[in-house]
Amino acid sequence: MEFSINQSIKNIPQVSGIYLFKDKNDKIIYIGKAKNLRKRISSYFKKREDNIKVQELIKEYNIIDHIITNTETEALLLEAQLIQKFKPKYNTLLKSGTPFKYLEIINDKLEGLPKLVLSNKQTKNSMSFGPFLFKGKIRSVYDYLTKTFKLSLCNKRIQNGCLDYHLGICAGNCKSEFDIDSYKIRMKLVKELLRDDLNSCHEILVSEIKKYNKDLEFEKSKHLNNYLKNLDFISQTLKAKFSEDKYKEQIIIKTTPKNQMDDNINAIKELRKILEIDKNPINIDCFDISHFQGSYIVGSCIRFTYGVPDKNNFRRFKIKSLTDQNDYAALQEIVQRRYKDLKNVPDLILIDGGKGQLNAVKDLINNVKFISLAKREETLFSDNLPLGLKLDLKKDYARLLISLRDYAHHFAVSYHKELRSKNFIKDLA
Repeated sequence: MEFSINQSIKNIPQVSGIYLFKDKNDKIIYIGKAKNLRKRISSYFKKREDNIKVQELIKEYNIIDHIITNTETEALLLEAQLIQKFKPKYNTLLKSGTPFKYLEIINDKLEGLPKLVLSNKQTKNSMSFGPFLFKGKIRSVYDYLTKTFKLSLCNKRIQNGCLDYHLGICAGNCKSEFDIDSYKIRMKLVKELLRDDLNSCHEILVSEIKKYNKDLEFEKSKHLNNYLKNLDFISQTLKAKFSEDKYKEQIIIKTTPKNQMDDNINAIKELRKILEIDKNPINIDCFDISHFQGSYIVGSCIRFTYGVPDKNNFRRFKIKSLTDQNDYAALQEIVQRRYKDLKNVPDLILIDGGKGQLNAVKDLINNVKFISLAKREETLFSDNLPLGLKLDLKKDYARLLISLRDYAHHFAVSYHKELRSKNFIKDLA
């Protein structure tokens, strides 16, 4: 019994995720989250006599399934969602009540103006968005909207505005000449953004800009035009923030770890054969570049070990040697910076791009294979595949390479948005 338990636990990867204890009828009796699945599940079989609940759980369970997640945040969200859905008998913390937060637009009692607030539950006669989990995370969305659209209302009355107003935080209701109409326009934009209706936002901005121009109020027009130019970026930033924390109705449970690890190991063996290399590429790094019309140029490097994200070996780079767009030179810079210490060189390096990107970097590091993956028709290039190999999307190696490429792309884009957002906020101040 003990031997079989230890053997099965060895098949569980040391990554974040959810684990599910099931009884002999395949009914879920306990759900938990973990930063390290193998370590957490192993703990249930050590010193269990100290905890009566664990003792009873071990007696009753028949199998332990699990779900791998990309982050601890995803694990916590999924744990809460599944506990709410299945109500396992051994779970008590999240079994009842609501752990969620809501963004709401209510009427401020003192000012009589619409106001954006965070709340623990939906309020009657308010416009509510959510639910969301994690106070800290949803607060970052709230703070972003409040700061970007200057929605904070204060209870002071100062002729020229309070200190926060001059810092670009307060909406300005403290001033004797508060521009209520401009505030209401900004609140309208926030409503439509939270509804994910960019067309309405665009129509509101164009209409108001025309009005201001007609009335020769060019300063107000200029300010709204700044929102118009950056509307797509604001929307993308919000989606990025919401994507981690918005409560999802449907959760697709992934395959069990053993099956997934078998697929990953098979993919590694397939790559070794296709690329004609001497050993299995256990550690694979992937590089990508992100920019906006040649500005805010950044790069990313992510690593998968046995087909699983190895986040301790993720790196991001602000390009130092360029001011204009040059993907080849940017790739050369980040590859050389990543492997200043040759101990960090993996078994295989994947570049997001085609033959040009591959040729730019393939000779920079000795004793490691470089390959590239072009998005167009998902074509793989390497020194032994100079004409390219179109991926067979049914094969494990193809799914692994695409997963690596997409992960690196997301990591680079997230960093690019972070830098661009900081500068955008400065421009609005």
